[in-house]
Amino acid sequence: MHPLRGALIGYGFIMEKGHAAGYRQRAENGGDVEIVAIADVSPERRAAAQAAWPGARVYADHRALLEAEAGRLDFVDIATPPSEHAAVALDAQARGLHVLCEKPLAASIEEARAMLRQATAVQRVLYPCHNYKHAPVIKTVRSLIGSGRIGKVHLVTLQTFRNTHAKGVPAWRTDWRRERRYSGGGIAMDHGSHTFYLAFEWLGSYPVGISARTTTLGPYDTEDDFSCNLRFPTGIASAHLSWNAGVRKVLYTVHGDRGAIRVEDDDVELAVQERGAGGAIGWTFERQAISSDWMDSSHVTWFNSMFDDFKTAIARREFVGREAEESFLCVQLIATAYASAREGGRELPLEGLAALDGDEVSAKRTRASGASS
Repeated sequence: MHPLRGALIGYGFIMEKGHAAGYRQRAENGGDVEIVAIADVSPERRAAAQAAWPGARVYADHRALLEAEAGRLDFVDIATPPSEHAAVALDAQARGLHVLCEKPLAASIEEARAMLRQATAVQRVLYPCHNYKHAPVIKTVRSLIGSGRIGKVHLVTLQTFRNTHAKGVPAWRTDWRRERRYSGGGIAMDHGSHTFYLAFEWLGSYPVGISARTTTLGPYDTEDDFSCNLRFPTGIASAHLSWNAGVRKVLYTVHGDRGAIRVEDDDVELAVQERGAGGAIGWTFERQAISSDWMDSSHVTWFNSMFDDFKTAIARREFVGREAEESFLCVQLIATAYASAREGGRELPLEGLAALDGDEVSAKRTRASGASS
């Protein structure tokens, strides 16, 4: 097979330092991807892209790129603000291209639904950048849960602390994450997807209800502090996300009926319950450090593990696989959380995948995958 030919849409911080740097690593280790075109609305960013990728053709917007590159691309990688994700993805899908898209998948439920439906209709893969799943420390947690040592998981807590919002490049609206017009929301929109898809995995199910509260301390029209409780068929999860913290840090706990796992950045602690003579309960604790580069906000070291999964989805013709479905659920959760916050934190129910018209997308995906096997 020839290398996958890709176009980068939006050449800001996360594209340059995360995605593009990952593609450069792949070029040095086998060359299975070729970046042939780049689009960005900022003249300064286009100049930076051309300097970094002299062999690529550079365009002022994604439509000009798609028009000029017809027949010369296999996929697009979207790292624009969320307000543009759906428009870019739908245009790319309409031209028969696979889509890798930064989180959140879209800024609204309706846009996310349209992206999944069109991916199925044109039989091209839609894949979200759920990169936290690929952090080495999260892979360790996955292995510990899978070992059964803490028993059946029933409680999860997830805290993400940042001392500011992630800043964009100086050449284009550095604070766009605080402008609803571009971001679609605040820290829930920016970090909620990571929080929710980890909870899905650790609790082994999808939530049926959410209650949430938001607070804005800064002079912006988006929240900078978010807390929520999620009710699952298998247990509960609580989350707290803040851009007002004094330090950058992630704190996760996973609780089972025989023990627990605690994550603090790269450090993992496993606590396991043990019964001694006469039924006395004791505890054993195991601690390890798993280098995961949490302080590097580009997360470039996680990118290629995720891209390998994107390539696998293409090879298997999994046009709308579990990752895409979960990205839809994340958007639905964010929107429902905002609605709950407007109603004073009242718990609201979630439609889940039924919001895709009775699992219409899942059924079509299954048929397509079966036809290719």
